[in-house]
Amino acid sequence: MNKQNAKKIIDILKSTYPDATCSLDFTTPFEMVVAVMLSAQCTDERVNKTTPILFKRCKTISDYVDIDIKELEDIIHPCGFFKNKARNIKLCAKQILDNFNGVVPNNMEDLLTLAGVGRKSANVILLEVYGIANGIAVDTHAKRISNLIGFSDQKEPEKIEQDLIKVIPKEYLKYVNHLFVWHGRNTCIARKPNCEDCTVKNFCRFYLKSKE
Repeated sequence: MNKQNAKKIIDILKSTYPDATCSLDFTTPFEMVVAVMLSAQCTDERVNKTTPILFKRCKTISDYVDIDIKELEDIIHPCGFFKNKARNIKLCAKQILDNFNGVVPNNMEDLLTLAGVGRKSANVILLEVYGIANGIAVDTHAKRISNLIGFSDQKEPEKIEQDLIKVIPKEYLKYVNHLFVWHGRNTCIARKPNCEDCTVKNFCRFYLKSKE
């Protein structure tokens, strides 16, 4: 993948999905942190059905520290892995209060010190909360599409991210994850890619090989 084609692909996807944005609902920085944690191995739709109850119960970061863990587990149960997620949410809230004066960090290094926050989640938080796009959140959609189109042959999200950063202009980084997610949900569907209707098929390694 060269830079010229990478830019063309992103431009086409931007035209295809002009409304592509983060689909997680939140109103405060820590609500974004919580929503991202809950989205692990769970659909955004399910998360958005669960968070209104949680956000109504916990209005401040301190509320997440104080809430009984069993109550928290019961609320987030529909999102799966609820015990681990509940533990991380409470610890993360305490870390932000104790180490960052109650303010969600605005840099990768500090975000990665928080319980339950990996590089993918940190990239999402930085972009959605602070408008900072120095990296790309590589989720299942971004991973699959990057491999199919030919952006990367890597399997590890961090290595895929580095391959993407090498060829995608910095000013485009803020669009990439949203575009891949929307493309993955609407066209490049995991179980049955709709290649014929794909607007970037002529740049896609998977499609071109299938026509050989």
